[in-house]
Amino acid sequence: MGDSVRNDGRVDDGVPPTVLDERRRLLAIGYRMLGTLADAEDAVQETYVRWYRMTDAERDAIRNPQGWLTRVMSRVCLDALGSARARRERYVGPWLPEPVPADLFAGTAITASGPASEDPLDRVTLDDEVSSALLIVMESMTPAERVAFVLHDVFAVPFDEIATIVGRSPAAVRQLATSARRRVRDHNAHPGSTREHDDVALAFAAACANGDLAGLTALLDPSVTLRSDGGGVVSAARRPVLGVSNVARFLLGLFRKSPTLTLEQHRTGDGVAFTALDGGEVRAVVNVNVHGGRVIDVWLQVDPQKLTAWIPPH
Repeated sequence: MGDSVRNDGRVDDGVPPTVLDERRRLLAIGYRMLGTLADAEDAVQETYVRWYRMTDAERDAIRNPQGWLTRVMSRVCLDALGSARARRERYVGPWLPEPVPADLFAGTAITASGPASEDPLDRVTLDDEVSSALLIVMESMTPAERVAFVLHDVFAVPFDEIATIVGRSPAAVRQLATSARRRVRDHNAHPGSTREHDDVALAFAAACANGDLAGLTALLDPSVTLRSDGGGVVSAARRPVLGVSNVARFLLGLFRKSPTLTLEQHRTGDGVAFTALDGGEVRAVVNVNVHGGRVIDVWLQVDPQKLTAWIPPH
């Protein structure tokens, strides 16, 4: 194994380019399956460790390293998903996936111009951008459903290959993907009109920043729910905030308590979202889910461990 893996399990720069080139794609798979960059990084590292634990002869016998890495990465994620629900039960407050910029995984997913699925009419058309709305719905999927959905609908892995990963028949895996797709459609998690979302999101941010209670209230759907994820690290609402009045007053209260707080516009897989800055430091990512011209969900990610993609490198 030589110097390819350090004592702490992290892969170093000695990884051959043909294998190292897969790292970003594996990270994109892991993020979609696990919902955070840290968990995805851990899964990628475990995948590379397993690669380098093999003998030279065993590695040389692998004709398709990309396929091997994808299979092992998916199995690592499948195991992680199996234990994630127990960890979430002990989580402090609501758990939210980690929001990331829209272009973070550009070029890693199969798009309309890429290789076609063997059943292109039986797929949800997805792209490189990952929405919080989709990730939240994916939390309700079984581990096998999530793996089948991500690998087939996003990365165009054939059902027979996924079957070897999840230990099911190809027909059963097809049903898993269909069930996962139904969850996405039932929850309106597939991105809708970007223009509608962005117009509502910008008006929402302006009302929050200006302390406009009437304006903010008018933008919220009667069923609106606000969730904030502090991970037990920073202060956040321990329970979802429900209803127009409660959500509006909660948001405006945050701005009153932090008068130097500003919102900076960014693009995510959901459309326009905002980083909340205080003294130049990123304190939160604010994202909304828009349906029928109203905000139906507000997501506040304030856990510092889930804001790393938004902090500029020094």
